[in-house]
Amino acid sequence: MGLLDLDKNLQKKIEDWLTPSYDEGTRKAVQDLIDNNEDTELTDSFYKDLEFGTGGLRGIMGVGSNRMNKYTIGKATQGLANYLKKQFPDQEIKVAVSYDSRNNSQAFGQLVANVFAANGIKVYLFTALRPTPMLSFAIRHFGCQSGVMLTASHNPKEYNGYKAYWNDGCQLTDPHDKNVIDEVNAINAVNDIKFEGNTHNIIPVGDEIDQLYIDANKKLSIHPEAVLAQKNLKIVFSPIHGTGITIVPKMLAAWGFENVSVVAEQATPDGNFPTVIYPNPEEEDAMALALKKGEEIDADLVLATDPDADRVGIVVKDNQGQFQLLNGNQIGSLLIYYVLSEKSHLEQLGANPYIVKTIVTTNLEADIAEHFGVPCYETLTGFKYIGELITRLGDSAQYLAGGEESYGYLVGDLVRDKDALNACAFLAEMTAYFKTKGKTVYEVLLDIYKEFGCYQEKLISLTKKGKAGAEEIQAMMLGLRDNLPKSLGGVQVKEIRDYQLSQTTDMFTGEKTAIFLPKSDVLQFITVDGDVISARPSGTEPKLKFYCSVKENLKDSADYPGLQLVLQEKVDRMMKDIIG
Repeated sequence: MGLLDLDKNLQKKIEDWLTPSYDEGTRKAVQDLIDNNEDTELTDSFYKDLEFGTGGLRGIMGVGSNRMNKYTIGKATQGLANYLKKQFPDQEIKVAVSYDSRNNSQAFGQLVANVFAANGIKVYLFTALRPTPMLSFAIRHFGCQSGVMLTASHNPKEYNGYKAYWNDGCQLTDPHDKNVIDEVNAINAVNDIKFEGNTHNIIPVGDEIDQLYIDANKKLSIHPEAVLAQKNLKIVFSPIHGTGITIVPKMLAAWGFENVSVVAEQATPDGNFPTVIYPNPEEEDAMALALKKGEEIDADLVLATDPDADRVGIVVKDNQGQFQLLNGNQIGSLLIYYVLSEKSHLEQLGANPYIVKTIVTTNLEADIAEHFGVPCYETLTGFKYIGELITRLGDSAQYLAGGEESYGYLVGDLVRDKDALNACAFLAEMTAYFKTKGKTVYEVLLDIYKEFGCYQEKLISLTKKGKAGAEEIQAMMLGLRDNLPKSLGGVQVKEIRDYQLSQTTDMFTGEKTAIFLPKSDVLQFITVDGDVISARPSGTEPKLKFYCSVKENLKDSADYPGLQLVLQEKVDRMMKDIIG
């Protein structure tokens, strides 16, 4: 197959990338795809332009409009620069730029800084890799109107990404995300991108900001005396070849923890992530070396962060002394419980406290919040919606904690993004505090289950790559809407929430009520037992995700292993009715 066999629009786009407007290396790489009959790769590289999803711009690195490269990043930055100039006329515009340990991240960061500088914008450029939450912190610290983080978070090594932020330190949300895309799409020629300009506009940001960030976080500590009492708490930490190594050890030391062991095999930043398949603490494989180290030293707590250190996974010992990986819902529920229970006990909840979770995060967090008389807000999936809510409520209410089931949390409002550095410190403090009370984290989790109900969640992801995969995901969501299930696992469906239609349907009466959240391609099925299955195409990966949550009463901790099996069987029956 040659170019002439392709769709005309696709053919024209590919031919454009073979013109002298693009550098010689890019032209050669495109021609190689054509000459080597890489038909699927050629189509997937050009069939669309990269778009801002829940995590910004993200894609496989390579040539083409649907890949992360000099030109797609340059175009995105030029579009953002054009939008900033329209939004802040007659003002000095400032942006912050940072990057993680991925291949090409530093070069992409410099590229972004150069484009901003060429457009007359002052750039605070980190001189070395740093975690995503520190970019959010820097935006607010330097009074910037925007910022960019070069990262693909926990994606495989082939990926990179571009997270764009607004002046509140939160990733772009409506209307800015759509307006920036309009500006990007208005750029019709590569020559419209200013790749080179006034480098005097670039101001280096060194490690002096580290201490500012660490000190600000330390002020949020709830029980510093517990840390002092448990300063020798045995902690294992792995940055999984990412940016967490730059801050987490320093953060834990600053809080008073003196016995932190770093996983040596994963301590060096490396975009090839040589010891893991996916650099994601949600994956058991990614946690394996940290778990092994934890077993070797009989650790009280094992922590591991993803490459840009906005997600954290943990391992704790169960009642038999065996190490167990906790899932994102369990970690989030423990953090919410710790913050609310202790702030309530110390009468530090404040006048209008609240927590936030996403619609696919466990309802256990809402149950805990209700117990302590604290409102729980729900947002769409993507921490940018949590950040947006914190900004919108402002000083009228006090954000305490929140997060997502995908291992992203934030305690306090120093930043407007999920923050694994902040979460690591609080998880360590929480472990220390419970130890002073003679309890392990696992025992506290079971106590929570006994008080509020034993929740069990499972995430099933179907990977569908490329153009064909995107079409298949779309077809599957359409199929679900055309054939709404009346029961799941033998239990009647009580209501269906369609966030694309912004309505909830009562399956018994047919009554429809409005959902007051932005439209999103998400379906939720809620049974009469209160169990929930959510179906949602990922905004950052080629996946269709199914989130299942079930619940039963737990009377005695000894019953937990058996109840887990019962709940797992229920999850499996329900999921079979959804995806076969």
